Amino acid sequence: MQSFRTELENPIVERDILELESKIHEFHEGKIAEEKFRSLRLARGVYGQRQPGVQMVRIKLPYGKMTLAQWKRIADVSDEFATGNLHLTTRQDIQIHFVSLDRTPELWALLEQDSITIREACGNTVRNVTASDQAGIDPDEPFDVTPYAHGVFEFFLRKPVCQDMGRKFKIAFSSSEKDTALIFMHDLGAIPRIREVDGKKKRGFKVMIGGGLGAQPFLAITTHEFLEEDLLIPYIESVLRVFDRYGERASRHKARIKFLIQKIGIDAFNELVEEEQKALTCQRYQIDTNRLENPSLPSYTLPVEKVEIKNPLNFEIWKKTNVYAQKQDGFLAVYVRVLNGNIGSDSSRRLIEKLKSVIADDVRITINQGLQFRFVRAEHLEYIYSMLEQEGLASAGFGSVADITACPGTDTCNLGISNSTSISKVLSEVIEEEYPEFLYNKDIAIKISGCMNSCGQHGMASIGFHGSSMKAKGQVLPALQVLIGGGVMGSGNGRIADKVIKVPSKRGPDVLRYLLNDYKANRQDEETYLQYTKRVGEKYFYELLKPLASLETLLAEDYIDWGEKEKYATAIGVGECAGVMIDLVATLIMEADEKLEWSQECLDKKAYADGIYNAYSAFIHSAKALLLQQGVQCNTQTGILKDFDLHFTQNGLYSESNSFKETVLQMNEAEPSEEFAISYLNKAKDFVTFSKKYRQRIVLAGKEIV
Repeated sequence: MQSFRTELENPIVERDILELESKIHEFHEGKIAEEKFRSLRLARGVYGQRQPGVQMVRIKLPYGKMTLAQWKRIADVSDEFATGNLHLTTRQDIQIHFVSLDRTPELWALLEQDSITIREACGNTVRNVTASDQAGIDPDEPFDVTPYAHGVFEFFLRKPVCQDMGRKFKIAFSSSEKDTALIFMHDLGAIPRIREVDGKKKRGFKVMIGGGLGAQPFLAITTHEFLEEDLLIPYIESVLRVFDRYGERASRHKARIKFLIQKIGIDAFNELVEEEQKALTCQRYQIDTNRLENPSLPSYTLPVEKVEIKNPLNFEIWKKTNVYAQKQDGFLAVYVRVLNGNIGSDSSRRLIEKLKSVIADDVRITINQGLQFRFVRAEHLEYIYSMLEQEGLASAGFGSVADITACPGTDTCNLGISNSTSISKVLSEVIEEEYPEFLYNKDIAIKISGCMNSCGQHGMASIGFHGSSMKAKGQVLPALQVLIGGGVMGSGNGRIADKVIKVPSKRGPDVLRYLLNDYKANRQDEETYLQYTKRVGEKYFYELLKPLASLETLLAEDYIDWGEKEKYATAIGVGECAGVMIDLVATLIMEADEKLEWSQECLDKKAYADGIYNAYSAFIHSAKALLLQQGVQCNTQTGILKDFDLHFTQNGLYSESNSFKETVLQMNEAEPSEEFAISYLNKAKDFVTFSKKYRQRIVLAGKEIV
């Protein structure tokens, strides 16, 4: 690992990587509990796979942007450390699989040479900030949201408030009221708006919170119809502080922010957010909107290579379905359909080399697992198409019914119940071969997940499927839960799909045929699929598909999943999307010491708000340790404060203050000044010292419960 110590210019990044390397060694030596180590590696983008002994590494690409050099770097890293495949995700990340844990620090260091991070790509953190792939080129956008998405990413990366939340937190920016980033299904989403105030045009955002899919989907709630641009980051920080303190931690299935809002109500939640204002890092935060506005344009000189198109008819369709007029006169964006989001490293490098003279140095990953090339001239479309055709990436119908979104499912995911990638390919072929007219239809979205957790976004699909299983004649067979009627309505409004019926997986293609034939035969005039499904209702579709759910006519092939040769058997592991509960007393006190160190480092850098928050976390970790030692189970951070006073302060076991809760929550009552930060940190240090001494007395007395 010494080889990269002097190659990274950023000492913060270097420290992160060296810390990961150190923790891996400690884990192998048995010095770190497995659950604690899992939490740490997840926050560094290292995720366990279905296959034992190897990892998936998630590469965090804010709003899906990568330069050509970054794309090449990722391709090279995949070759050296993984399988040579790049998996594009619905959160505009790239995932590589089958990576050795011991090599992840080296992998990370190589990525950072081109300013690519894996920090907080997984775990209970602020995940990748997504945005409309059209941001910056959308004719309908009031302004480019790209600098704001990037600003949010930068501000919250390594921010103390979001290092150890109860669950993950997802943020999205749409470029216009069309809401192509699907903010209605995010923990927090923003749509750009302009208002005239005192005769001047001001930028701001419609803001929504509390959306999410998964087993219990919720639509986001509007908190601001217009929030001024420099109030956005302070507001997000307030929301995260509330989520961190009040969010569920014992039950991961109830730990997303949507459940907190459901529990206490949006009005009470808004009041809590308001109470955080005084203690924020800053009251207003101006984002530099000029830094990212000018893309690096190519030379626009065609290589000598002769252009040869193998399928002229498909080229004509492709131009109608995969090419988009930018708001910049004379420029086009080209979209690439990538089956299941999987593109090879060799194909990536060849495309980079052949297209670098005709596309901008700004490639975007789309939320439906495709690619977008920008600032293309019309006279170069034929050449670009031919290069894509050579790589098998010239499929027409981007964003159409045939462009199906699918998570990896049982290919690599611990939670996968049935195959999602192979059925996705089969359904795409059904559209292309039997319903070619739907290649032009971008109204119907088909999305597939390997389980109910909706990584493939089935919960908001026009036609959705998620992996399941069924029993028949004493045997288990793979199944698909069918969902119908979800969709995007614009301006942050959306519709959650209805669960309709479960069918054997091998009947998935027939489900699609039934639904498309029914729509063609019975829709009214120009009725969209969203309108049609709402009109006819869930029961209609249940009756329509009921014959396909019958288990009386099963064939031998029905017991074998798509893409498999062996008979189906459920094999569900433990998921890592959620965080891990670490209830070991010694570990918690050790973490409290770390928080104190980080707090002091922040104070030394005059980052007082962050220093205060780290000191607050030290209070919480130490109090939780003592409560667990006494056999008191802990849930929310506010519960820890309350329970500590109940079991310690009121029983005379802690006498430094009349209310531990009031002492700790002074963090919200004072501005983050140097004077208060020093005072608060000293109190936290005293409390951690008290915790250690108290635990030592209990251990010596032989009364420790945990």
